Amino acid sequence: METAKLILEGKTYELPVIVGTEGEKAIDITTLRQKTGYITLDPGYGNTGSCISEITFMDGEKGILRYRGIPVEQLAEKSTFVETAFLLLNGRLPSQKEFISTSVALNDYSLVHEDMQIFFQNFPRRAHPMGILSSMVNALKSFYPELDNTLEEANKTYLRLISKIRTMAAMSYKISKGQKVVYPRPDFSYCANFLNMMFDSPVKPYNVDPDLVQALNVFWILHADHEQNCSTSAVRVVGSGRVNIYAAISAGIAALWGPLHGGANQAVIEMLMDIEQSGATIDEVVKRAKDKNDDFRLMGFGHRVYKTYDPRAKIMKKMCDTVLSKLKHNDPLLDIAKRLEEVALTDSYFIDKNLYPNVDFYSGIVLRALGIPTNMFTVMFAIGRLPGWISQWKEGAEDPDWKISRPRQIYMGENVRDYIPLNERK
Repeated sequence: METAKLILEGKTYELPVIVGTEGEKAIDITTLRQKTGYITLDPGYGNTGSCISEITFMDGEKGILRYRGIPVEQLAEKSTFVETAFLLLNGRLPSQKEFISTSVALNDYSLVHEDMQIFFQNFPRRAHPMGILSSMVNALKSFYPELDNTLEEANKTYLRLISKIRTMAAMSYKISKGQKVVYPRPDFSYCANFLNMMFDSPVKPYNVDPDLVQALNVFWILHADHEQNCSTSAVRVVGSGRVNIYAAISAGIAALWGPLHGGANQAVIEMLMDIEQSGATIDEVVKRAKDKNDDFRLMGFGHRVYKTYDPRAKIMKKMCDTVLSKLKHNDPLLDIAKRLEEVALTDSYFIDKNLYPNVDFYSGIVLRALGIPTNMFTVMFAIGRLPGWISQWKEGAEDPDWKISRPRQIYMGENVRDYIPLNERK
């Protein structure tokens, strides 16, 4: 076995080297503190592997993303979100019989307990949908307390979560608008059902367009998993305390809420709105983005992991063009977005720094075109990411060596000092 040598205080330590199936290499420091008294310091964990996983492979330098070995490009073109969810959860594509039974189960589990409507209706009207969703997913444990360890019952729990999350998301939107809740229909597919629950009404019945359904399928497929990102790590960390799956997923939703993570596509639209309202030209906007002394940031450009074009962005850009052409939208924000995209793809400043438009840039535009309100963007991300979160939690729970997460720290505070009584302090 290949090893890495570490020299500390004149002593040499050999640490095992682990090589992944795609050639990724890691130095195993599991026994580092025990052997040396040292720990590693890695703020943000950008160089730290927290687990060994069989779910998702990504290579940021080469722009590769695969679920269970299958390129995301193939899944987006040929698969459905339901089939991709099955793949993530089970490690393989479903047979025709399994696909049908999974689709039927998702329809069977789509209704939520009527008592949950009381919870929804008592949130303040201005409550953010992500806060509501995180709370309501956690509350599911009260309605479904049984978490049997048998494989069959576990699979029911996973499918129940995937099914009900879209219903709860649509309910929160309808209630926030003061509209009547639309119930899921057994004759609609997973994505078609969601769009219908969001936009159907007695006043204006919703026409389910196959192209828009496909756009939503692609959006959710592209967001289904993304290795050990912030929210996925949150699910694994919270899950390592052996909490129930609902609590772990609720933590993932809360972590996804941030503008640097799941809220990035919402931030893109808000940036475009600010540009429009300010009346700034594209040249002025780009000049500000290049100015190191200006705190303005172009949202939706570049990625922490991808050092080349985000593979998901290429797919979402194509879907973006299809949706806009289909709907014939005349939206000034979309015009601004297209002009920014042209600059980013041709300007040497952006090319040299790998500041290509990422998936959040195009997904925000697609969601806006579909009619999804801006404050629901992160919720849409959460629905798509749910199969990945469940798969990651499941992988950890099935690992007999799953240890509770307990990072270390380097303390830089005060040294030991005595307590001073209140009446003696100046």
